[in-house]
Amino acid sequence: MNTYQKIQQEKHFGTPPDWVQIKTIDMHTGGEPLRVIVDGFPDISGGNVLASRRFVKENYDYLRTALMFEPRGHADMYGCLLLPPNDDSGDFGILFMHNEGYSTMCGHAIIAISTLAVEMQWIDVQEGDNVLKIDAPCGRITAYAQVKQGQVQGVRFHCVPSFVVGLDRQVNVPGLGTVTYDLAYGGAFYAYVDMRKNQFKFDLTPDSYQDIIGTGMDIKRAVMSEGEGIIHPYEEDLSFLYGTIFIGGPLQDSADSRNVCVFAEGEVDRCPTGSGVSGRMAIHHARNEIGEEPMHIESITGSVFKGSVVEEVQFGPHRAVIPQVEGTAHITGQHTFIIDPKDPMKNGFILR
Repeated sequence: MNTYQKIQQEKHFGTPPDWVQIKTIDMHTGGEPLRVIVDGFPDISGGNVLASRRFVKENYDYLRTALMFEPRGHADMYGCLLLPPNDDSGDFGILFMHNEGYSTMCGHAIIAISTLAVEMQWIDVQEGDNVLKIDAPCGRITAYAQVKQGQVQGVRFHCVPSFVVGLDRQVNVPGLGTVTYDLAYGGAFYAYVDMRKNQFKFDLTPDSYQDIIGTGMDIKRAVMSEGEGIIHPYEEDLSFLYGTIFIGGPLQDSADSRNVCVFAEGEVDRCPTGSGVSGRMAIHHARNEIGEEPMHIESITGSVFKGSVVEEVQFGPHRAVIPQVEGTAHITGQHTFIIDPKDPMKNGFILR
């Protein structure tokens, strides 16, 4: 038997017992990846999702980097870990992870995991709306997976109360000068920068990818250095600026505008950013710019989310809204990642 014949006979690697094995299902929502950890992660002690977020950060962060960083991932990889719900009224909890750490809310992950819950039949699937109550670090998210003839047509979710901190604020950014932005919360805090109100030497297309990253991170750091208003009414762990969102005109006739989000440590969202669209709904509501018809917001890849306002609520000192965001997700693969304890790069690295 020659070597090629042996290859045809043996295609499975026998993983040594002292190596770590983690199984995932990979997906994307509008081009933005989601690596769903389904087996092999250690048991998590926390009591609720926000406490579990702290526990994983303190005890298992090396697994985040192993799965998100190269060589298993890349600088823009995104993932999630499923957890027990905060109480018996929920379906499950979810912990989000990326190149910098653990975000508080992720709309594209909610759309993807709701899709996967139907595809995997983790829930009793029915025609029409399938309701999932998902506990994220920012709070309870209600998702609706629309099923027709057994197939997921799309997912919409109602985000946590979303609010505006300030409109047309200004910050001095080294190398850029004065930048005008809105500060709002949609499960995470973002600085929203309207391209029409600022003079930048780039557009919101893939050709400007590096300029978008550099400028977005410069603005984020400048806003963070001031720190004014980035305070969650109830949870200190949620009181940080997650990213910068550039808003521009659409390239598709069917869209109303374009979102390009730079978040975490210079990640560029391939989709319109679900939590970012949620914050935008609060901004447009505050400016009386949105009615009953949803807004169609495209991303740097051309994928589109629909955003609307469900209701007005009071959230601590803030007049807030409950936004609805809608999109679609798809499965891209199944993986068994193995970690050789002798591998000097077992915890991953990043080269951008």
